[in-house]
Amino acid sequence: MEHAGTNTDLRVVEVRNHGQLRQFIRLPEKLYRGDANWVPPIWWDEIRAYDRAHNPILRNADFVLHMAVRNGRPVGRNLVYIDHAYNNFNKSRIGFFGAFECEQNGATAAALIGAAEQWHSARRTTTVRGPIHPTAEIWGFLYDGFGRPPIMMSPYNPPWYNEYVESHAYAKVKDLLVYDADATENYVLPERFARFSENLLRRHPYIRIRQFNLADVPGEANNMWRISNASYVGNWGYVPVDQHIVADLVRRLKPIVDTDAIWFVEDMRLPPREQAIGYALGFPDINPTVKRIGGRLYPFGFLRLLQDVKKERNYRLFALGVKPEYHGLGLDVLMYVMLYRSLAPRNIRLEANYILEDNFRIRNALVKLGLNHVKTYRVWEKKLT
Repeated sequence: MEHAGTNTDLRVVEVRNHGQLRQFIRLPEKLYRGDANWVPPIWWDEIRAYDRAHNPILRNADFVLHMAVRNGRPVGRNLVYIDHAYNNFNKSRIGFFGAFECEQNGATAAALIGAAEQWHSARRTTTVRGPIHPTAEIWGFLYDGFGRPPIMMSPYNPPWYNEYVESHAYAKVKDLLVYDADATENYVLPERFARFSENLLRRHPYIRIRQFNLADVPGEANNMWRISNASYVGNWGYVPVDQHIVADLVRRLKPIVDTDAIWFVEDMRLPPREQAIGYALGFPDINPTVKRIGGRLYPFGFLRLLQDVKKERNYRLFALGVKPEYHGLGLDVLMYVMLYRSLAPRNIRLEANYILEDNFRIRNALVKLGLNHVKTYRVWEKKLT
C-alpha cells in the first residue's frame, strides 16, 4: 500500500520486510546527524521493539509502520496503531501515533500525517492522538526546554515537529512537565522535609520504608504492578497496566538498577504480599554512555555501560505511586526524601519526568521541595469525525 505525497517523487510506504524495517529503525541516525544533543537508542532494543513476539503492548494492538520515501531514500517515519486495551477500558475509539521522525520538510510531514489519518479513518477511529510510543515509554513532542540532551526514555525532537502537527489542525490535549534538582546548582533538600519524614515515621510506627530487593526482582515487579493499577486510576491516559508490561520494563532496567534510587513504603499491618503500598522508581541516566557507544551494546558496549553507570550523576525519577487510601499522609514526600538522601553524596542531578500538568498535588509537592520546571512535552490530538 502506498500513499502519494504532495511531491511527485514522495511516497509513504508500509514497512513489510526486514530491509525496510532496518531503514525505519536507523532513520533517526541520519536525520539527527550533527545534532550534539541527540542520543541514539540502544539498537538491539529497537530491533525487538516492533516485533509482536517481544513487545507485550503491540501484541494487543493493530499497527502499521509508515515510511516516507523520496527517490528511494527514507526521509520520514511513523508508527500508527490502535491500542485495544486502552479503547476497551475507556470505551473510546482513539487511534495513536508514535516514533514520528521527519526531515525538515512540510510536504514530507503532511504525507506522513495524511497517511496516518487515512489508516485510522479506514478503521473508524474518531480521534488521532500522539505522539505516544508504545514501547519506548516516550510521550509527547518536546515543546519547551530545548538545548539540552534528553534523559533516558524521554522525548527529543526539533521544535518544528510541533509546528507540523499544529498546522494540520492538531491541538494540545495534555502537557507533561519536567522538574529537576541539581546539586551543582546549589540545590539542597529543604531541612523541614527531613523533619517531616522523621515525624511521619514516628506518628505511624506501622509504616516502613525500604529499598528495592535485588534478591526478589519478580516480587518487586509485582509490587509495582499492584500499586500502579491502584494509584493511577483516574489519571489522564490511564489504562490498567498489564503485569507483563511492568515485568518487561523491570527486565530492561535490571542491568542498571541502583537500589539507592528505588524505594518502597510498606504497611506492616497487612499480609506480607500486600504490605507494599507505595513506590518510587528512579534510575541512573545511561544516555551519555549510550551516546559514547553509539547505541551498540555488542561486543564491548555493554561492559562500558556497566562500568559507567556506577559513576553517573544524572538520575531520573520515572514513576511514583501511592495507593489512594494512603493519600494525605505524605508518603510521596517520604520516598523522595529517602531517595535524594541516598543519592546526594554523589552530587547528583535528579529529573522528575512526565508530571501531568493538572496533577497539582505532585506539582505543588515538587515546587515545595525546591525543584524547578525545566521542560514541557506536549501530546497532540485531532478529531477525525
